[in-house]
Amino acid sequence: MSKPVDDQAGKDRVAEFTAFRQRMNERILSEDNQVVRRFFALDTQTYKPGALDVKTKELLGLVASMVLRCDDCISYHVAQCKEAGVTREEFFETFSVGLVVGGSIVIPHLRRAVDFLDQLESGDAGESAQDCASHG
Repeated sequence: MSKPVDDQAGKDRVAEFTAFRQRMNERILSEDNQVVRRFFALDTQTYKPGALDVKTKELLGLVASMVLRCDDCISYHVAQCKEAGVTREEFFETFSVGLVVGGSIVIPHLRRAVDFLDQLESGDAGESAQDCASHG
């Protein structure tokens, strides 16, 4: 399993992503806008366990994010999947579904997803991207 060349840079990227996401979610939710607040709440509710467990829902979110080519959402779902106990083999099967559904245009996003996963695995900098209300 290959690791990023610069583990500190990887940890910094994970920490920066998480901090930015948390700061901006708090900023956005501080506004008096019920539509935005309700959407964030809907997003949070969607990923709670139900007929599908959290792990399955996060894997579905990861595939959708890959197909939609949203790197922030991919990073978020990679972190959430890792926290939900997704194994490396499960990640790569999920990545393969994203590739088949999305086509070769997904490959650059796959590269960034694997890099982010490598960074999460190289240390515990991913003290969860879930600290905030909404994903992405």
